[in-house]
Amino acid sequence: MRKASLVGFMTVALLQGCAGNWPPPQTGPADLDPAAVAAPARALPRAAALPPFDGERRVVVEPLRGITKVDLVGGPAVGDKGPSKDLWARIRQGFAMPDLDNALVRRRAREYAANSEYLQRMFERSRIYLYHIVEEVEKRGLPTELVLLPMVESAFNPMARSPKHASGLWQFVPGTGKRFDLKQNSWYDGRRDIVDSTDAALDYLTALHRRYGDWQLVLASYNWGENAVARAVARNRKAGKPTDYSSLKMPAETRNYLPKLQALKNIIADPSKYGIDLAPIPNERYFTTVLTGRPELDVALAAKLAEMPVKEFKALNPGFSRPLVRSPKGLRIVLPSEKVAIFHENLAKLDRERPASAGGTRAPKVNVAHVHRVEQGDTLSAIARRYDVRLADLRRWNPGVEVLQIGQMIYLEAR
Repeated sequence: MRKASLVGFMTVALLQGCAGNWPPPQTGPADLDPAAVAAPARALPRAAALPPFDGERRVVVEPLRGITKVDLVGGPAVGDKGPSKDLWARIRQGFAMPDLDNALVRRRAREYAANSEYLQRMFERSRIYLYHIVEEVEKRGLPTELVLLPMVESAFNPMARSPKHASGLWQFVPGTGKRFDLKQNSWYDGRRDIVDSTDAALDYLTALHRRYGDWQLVLASYNWGENAVARAVARNRKAGKPTDYSSLKMPAETRNYLPKLQALKNIIADPSKYGIDLAPIPNERYFTTVLTGRPELDVALAAKLAEMPVKEFKALNPGFSRPLVRSPKGLRIVLPSEKVAIFHENLAKLDRERPASAGGTRAPKVNVAHVHRVEQGDTLSAIARRYDVRLADLRRWNPGVEVLQIGQMIYLEAR
């Protein structure tokens, strides 16, 4: 992959399909933060007709809800192979890649340590995602150094996007995303989905390891491109030279890629050595995937049903590109584990109350973008009265709509 800069914030390096390289920590990038009676149904309108999410790109709202404090008193020491309450200890115990020890590694470690605020922002963003990634890495029998790769790729910002159109925690470009079955359309981008992109990235890394059998070459391939590394290996072999990572001729960006990961590994292995305060993370599941049983759902409504802020809902569901999310096979969302029960309870309550609301009960005044699904007996004027908006505004927001169809989406702008 070639190196590409995220304008004004960070540098993301891409490999043939994925990988990115963020700027040296001394640059201190900011948080990214990111009328007539209804007739029979017709298909939903194109997603392009819906407004995209704008503005706020912050991934984590502090303090994190549902993240409990860890009491390490009496817990296992670093290096102890027993169970730990701290997820960082579990990650350390899984380190298995051969260490890289050279001047570049030492320089990168010094740079990270000198900008501890950058590290702390990145560590804080990672807290809601790390447990899931650790579980998936261990399930595949992979070394836990791979858990740290999104720190190099995206600084654990799932909304990170490079000028080369790489996106998500693992920085997949569109082509490689499709190769690993990451759906990309106007409604949803699987490259940003925490669960789907993690599966795809670990599948890709596993495939690269089957090809090379060397984790350093695997990571160089993830950054530079598997074919580029294969050509470099072939050139050295033809010239009778060693074919290990350190012996290959490669771009400077790739030469710096592994040292960044190794520097982060060194800091996490022994944070006190570098003067870093590494706050413990509970070694427990933070989020759960939930099947809603519905083909579509409004984002603001989903967050309300889960009794959580919309920003935090988006942080766990960054793959959704529109305020209305839909999936013909049934919608799957991600919620904090502590919110799953209340979500199902509120969803069932909403279903029980829906027939009454269809009879004309006025809904709360609209203060966020909203989508109303047309039901039997709806008219434009009745919908306008229900949401306390002017009929003229409703017509303006839905140009060309005259005869309503059951199941049709009527859009209401925020006021």
